[in-house]
Amino acid sequence: MIALLDTSARADSPEQTQRRLDLIALSQRGAFKGVTPRLLPSLVHPSRLGTPLAQEVMAMAERVGAAAFLRQQRAIMGRPDSRPDLPGIAVPALVACGAADLLTPPHLHDEMAALIPGARRFNFEGCGHLPAMEAPRAVAEALAQ
Repeated sequence: MIALLDTSARADSPEQTQRRLDLIALSQRGAFKGVTPRLLPSLVHPSRLGTPLAQEVMAMAERVGAAAFLRQQRAIMGRPDSRPDLPGIAVPALVACGAADLLTPPHLHDEMAALIPGARRFNFEGCGHLPAMEAPRAVAEALAQ
């Protein structure tokens, strides 16, 4: 089985790349602690801002650190368009995301699911980009099915 959660098969758009470059520049100026507060509204559902979960996301980013953040952003900027490869997936596939995911919105998941033969598509209601943290039981149930 393959599970594609809160991701995209597309390469970054020029606008997405520019946002990443801006965050990289901020981090490189020694302001990494300012990156996560800027990203947090894009990471979790609005109902979870100001909650212990939001604090945990901030703490997780701190533990991961600036160097890993920079590697992640550069890797994503270099990601190729994988849509042509999706029809070749020959295992059961779950394509799922937070219904309120702003970074990789549901329409991108609809696109991937339509390209993968027999893919199962699921939205996690009340979740943003991090449903595994926002609704871990629902994610576990979707994976178990």
